[in-house]
Amino acid sequence: MSANPHLEVRLRLPLDRFELDVEFHSEARVTAVLGPSGSGKSSLLESIAGLRPAARGEVRWGEAHWLASKAARPSPPEARQIGYVPQEGLLFPRRSVRENLRAGRRRALARGVDFETIQESTLELLELAPLLEQSVQTLSGGERQRVALARALCSGPRFLLLDEPLSSLDLPLRRRLLPYLRRVAQDFGLPVLLVTHDPIEVQALAEHLIVLDEGRVLASGEPRQVLARPEVLRLAAGDAFENILPARVSSRQANSSELLLGDGPGAPLLIAPSTERLPGENLLVGISAEDIILATTRPQNISARNILRSTILSVEALEEKRLVRAELHPGLPPVCVEVTAMTAQELSLIPGREVFLLIKTVACQLYDSVALPDPSAPA
Repeated sequence: MSANPHLEVRLRLPLDRFELDVEFHSEARVTAVLGPSGSGKSSLLESIAGLRPAARGEVRWGEAHWLASKAARPSPPEARQIGYVPQEGLLFPRRSVRENLRAGRRRALARGVDFETIQESTLELLELAPLLEQSVQTLSGGERQRVALARALCSGPRFLLLDEPLSSLDLPLRRRLLPYLRRVAQDFGLPVLLVTHDPIEVQALAEHLIVLDEGRVLASGEPRQVLARPEVLRLAAGDAFENILPARVSSRQANSSELLLGDGPGAPLLIAPSTERLPGENLLVGISAEDIILATTRPQNISARNILRSTILSVEALEEKRLVRAELHPGLPPVCVEVTAMTAQELSLIPGREVFLLIKTVACQLYDSVALPDPSAPA
């Protein structure tokens, strides 16, 4: 393989309602594919995995040509060195966790991978050792998804495809499982292509985002910038944009904690109630764009404890609303704030203007404390 393999996709596939016709390339460790139901996300993943014989075009990862228009036949799925986790996991229901993991042993050995070593690492990473002898029928939904992910890893893949691996779980459980997906991307060093319908999963996991709509690429690029585009937000069916910001715990009190957003000195953020995480721990903070108030001068004598100075980068029309993107700190992604069109006009919200973001301590949602994958680190 090349020193820094990247994924190149140019393919077409006839579907029931439209033709999937996509073209993109990504050098990111984790690439996410986002879009509404029926937009072609799973069909794209299945085509890359070699499960759609009707797909035509080019699919290349580094020097490996999995699908080539000039080739007599595409590479079969088993030759692509891909680990694939479909939506429902598709475990062997009457077998134990250990037996499900060993289903990938033959493929791992054929790929020159030490199965016992990779199984041990996977069990530790996904915290599955206590479940080894249990039947998968006795497991919870979250445990089954972790086993499905472990089985894919134990086959010794060079590339990982995840098709909405958390979609069948309820929201609190999806959030609790996010750290496991991030550990896989970080500790195994595998390139990951993740299909999801959840913008929070995108911001927590991905370095590159592709948005599909009706079988076409609607937008592509850095996740937070793409998610803030009006044409992408419209696909969320009116859901408010949620800012997901990296942070670390600075200090803890009985009823509140202070965080530092971003790297270095960071921007301080007070949250309540207090977190159990210790000073120095990394985490992600979610703040809805609807829960942030904008002021053009620093307010006095108000209940909001967080008053953060920022600079407007852009103001985008979103139907009757306006989405204001503001720079809070050089090391942070832009923060998005939703206001009405009337507010934007009356306050003269324009790029370059200094504003203050007002955030209540109870408006912040904490997600996990696993460090983000470093896209510059060697695989």
